Amino acid sequence: MASASCYMPGPGTDVQDPALGTTIMAVEYDGGVVMGADSRTSTGSYVANRVSDKITYVHDKVYVCRSGSAADTQAIADIVRMYLNMHSLEQGKAPEIPVAANILNQMCYGNKNNLMAGMICAGWDERNGGVVYSIPLGGGLFREAYTIGGSGSGFIYGYCDANFKKGMSKQEAQEFVKNAVSLAMWRDGSSGGVIRTVTISKDGVEREMVLGDKLPQLHAKWCP
Repeated sequence: MASASCYMPGPGTDVQDPALGTTIMAVEYDGGVVMGADSRTSTGSYVANRVSDKITYVHDKVYVCRSGSAADTQAIADIVRMYLNMHSLEQGKAPEIPVAANILNQMCYGNKNNLMAGMICAGWDERNGGVVYSIPLGGGLFREAYTIGGSGSGFIYGYCDANFKKGMSKQEAQEFVKNAVSLAMWRDGSSGGVIRTVTISKDGVEREMVLGDKLPQLHAKWCP
């Protein structure tokens, strides 16, 4: 299943499950943003896809991280991509990140009773630089220096608060994201697989995948 997201309700599964089984995050650094996610797609307790891509392109320098129902978040990303392409043609320039985030929030909030979607919108534009917005389950728009989401996020709030610092370099931000997602994958049964990252800056977009046997081993400090 291409580009699947995290939690996909199966027969007899409560679709209102708030866990949003995944780990997604994004962080601003000095010059851009780094987005990261695990790759496990689960249908209840069954892992339907272990290498799905939860960081989705919506414009040249605008991406979204998706958690929740795969069908819901894929449909939202497709619609937002369409609107941003139309906006870009009308304005004659690339869309700004706040515009993309507001469109995404309107979709999520306006349909909050019918969707299960927790999203992160991030990217780079000439006016704002690297920007991160969180759109949690049910809608709402929050500009944050870094944000985490999905069921794995509950395991790493302390780590992220203790290790985040403003003005990080690109390399520091990438390591921060990889370490945090790896810790969440170690603790959260609904997160796993590989780590995918997207780094967005004035210079363009860099995608990276960290395989399962190459993940940071921070948990080894306390595990035998």
